[in-house]
Amino acid sequence: MKQPRPKSTTRGFSRAATLMQTRIRKASEERGFAVTRLLTHWTEVVGEATAKIATPVNVSYGKGGMGATLTLLTTGAQAPMLEMQKEQIREKVNACYGYRAIARVRVTQTAPTGFSDGRVAFAPAPKTKNTPSEAVQSAARDLSEGIESDALRTALAALGANVLSKNDTRSR
Repeated sequence: MKQPRPKSTTRGFSRAATLMQTRIRKASEERGFAVTRLLTHWTEVVGEATAKIATPVNVSYGKGGMGATLTLLTTGAQAPMLEMQKEQIREKVNACYGYRAIARVRVTQTAPTGFSDGRVAFAPAPKTKNTPSEAVQSAARDLSEGIESDALRTALAALGANVLSKNDTRSR
């Protein structure tokens, strides 16, 4: 007797991870990353502070075959900080590989393969909200004193306080 075929929960679809796995592995191996975990879990491998300022770009193997060189991309201001952390980064990356795969860590400010590859993401500075001082707020209320409508007077006082505080910061 023929057994019924088990019903598939995917209904003919495949996971995106399984579809992309061979392509990701091939692309990363071309760059020298035999273990893709270094790329996909970079923050976990080196820590959040280092991952914010550096990105792995390339792993190159020398002619002697005695260890590889990991190239990290960073900005100019962060390069000295990374230079001081190179030994710790090398140890963490080798722990990810499971053996002494990386012998040297090189820090670069431009990608060795061109400007279109490996860009450093720059995060904008957080916005700060400056509240006008009491003197600026009272000056703005004085300017809007002759307005009869309460809503319009309040709105003009707030606008005046913002304008006066901007002018106050520019004159410093």
